[in-house]
Amino acid sequence: MSQSPSLEQILEAHLQTLALTLRPSTVSYYRSLAQVFLRYLHADFPQLRRLSQLRRDPHLLGWFRWLCAQQPPLCNQTRIDYLVRLRRLLDDLAANGHPLPPDLIRREDFPPRPHYLPKPLPPPDDQLLQQELRRTDDLPANALLLTRATGIRIGECIDLSLDCLPQLAADQWALHVPIGKLHRERLVPADAEVRRIVARIQALRALAPPAQLAQSQGLLLPRSTRLTKSFYKSLRGALAAAAKRAGCSTPVTPHRLRHSFATEMLRLGVSLPALMQLLGHKDIHMTLRYVEVTQLDLHREFHTARQRAAPPHPVPVLSVPHCTSTDLPGIRQALAATRHLLEMYRRGLSDEKNRRRLQRLDRRLLDVAVQLDRITTAEK
Repeated sequence: MSQSPSLEQILEAHLQTLALTLRPSTVSYYRSLAQVFLRYLHADFPQLRRLSQLRRDPHLLGWFRWLCAQQPPLCNQTRIDYLVRLRRLLDDLAANGHPLPPDLIRREDFPPRPHYLPKPLPPPDDQLLQQELRRTDDLPANALLLTRATGIRIGECIDLSLDCLPQLAADQWALHVPIGKLHRERLVPADAEVRRIVARIQALRALAPPAQLAQSQGLLLPRSTRLTKSFYKSLRGALAAAAKRAGCSTPVTPHRLRHSFATEMLRLGVSLPALMQLLGHKDIHMTLRYVEVTQLDLHREFHTARQRAAPPHPVPVLSVPHCTSTDLPGIRQALAATRHLLEMYRRGLSDEKNRRRLQRLDRRLLDVAVQLDRITTAEK
C-alpha cells in the first residue's frame, strides 16, 4: 500500500506547477509562505499529517493569532500578503481535488489595509537635491536625475536599454521603459532635459571600465555585477550621500523621487488618468497614493476652474425712458435704445449665423423707425 504524500510534498508539487506560469520571485514568495505555515503546523499541531485534516478551527484561527503574536510585530500589509497567498494555495489545491473544507480563510480574517500617505520631498529639499545631483554629475547622479525627471521606478531605470530613447515623430521623443514590475512596458514623453540626461549617461558610459561594459551589454547603465540588488544598493547609497551633502531635512529614498514627480505633474495640470499611464499603474487608486494635495493646491485648483468657466452670454437689459404718456418721441427713443443694445450684443457673438440674424432684425427696426418719422412729419 503506497504511502500518502506529506503536506510538504503536496505543497512543493503545487509550487512547481505555479513556477510554469509565475515569475521566479513570485514563486519564491509562495514558497516562503508555505514554509512559514508548515513550521507553525509542525510546532503547534504535530499530529496533523494529511491535508484533509486541516480545519479552520483550530488550525487557521490559531495561525492568525500566531501571526499577530510575532516579535517584532508584523505590519498589516505583511499579514494580508500571507493570507492572500495561503488562500490562493488552498483554493488551488481544493480545485485540484484535494479534500479541503470551504471557507478556511474568510474576508473578515484580513486586517485593515494600511493607509499610506504620499511621500514627495518638500519643494526646497527637492530643488537642493536636484542641484546637488547635477553638480556631482557622475553615472549614479545622472541615473537618479533621470528617475526624478521621468517618474520611473529605480528598477526600471536600472533595466533601461542603450537605445531607450526612440524618436516617435519630428521633435517628439519618448523614454522606452521595459517590461517590469506590472508585466507591462510603456513610453514616457521625453523633453529636452530628459534627452540631455540620457545623452550625458551615454557619454559617461563610454568612459566606464571594459569589465563593467562587458557585464552591461545592451544596457544604458553599466555596472560591475549582474546582480540588480547590488546595483540598487549602490544607487540608494549615492542618493543618501547626495541628500546629506545637499542638506535635505528628511531622509530620501529612490521611491520618494517617484512621489515627487507625480505630485509635480499633478500641480502642473496633468490629469489623473494621464498620470496613471506615466507612472505605469493599472489602478487609479494606486496613483492617488503618490500625489500630495495640500490645502493650497485645493484653493489654486478651485479658483483656476472658476476662471476657466465660460461666462454666459450677457442678456441686454432694455433701458426705456420713463414716459408719463405714450407718445411718438418716446417710442422712437425706445427703438433707438433697442437697436443700440442689439448691436452691442451682436458684436460679442462668435456665431456668424446668429450675427446675420440680428443684423436682419436691426433692418426691420430701422424700417419701423423710418415709418414713425413719416407719421411724425405728417402730423406736423
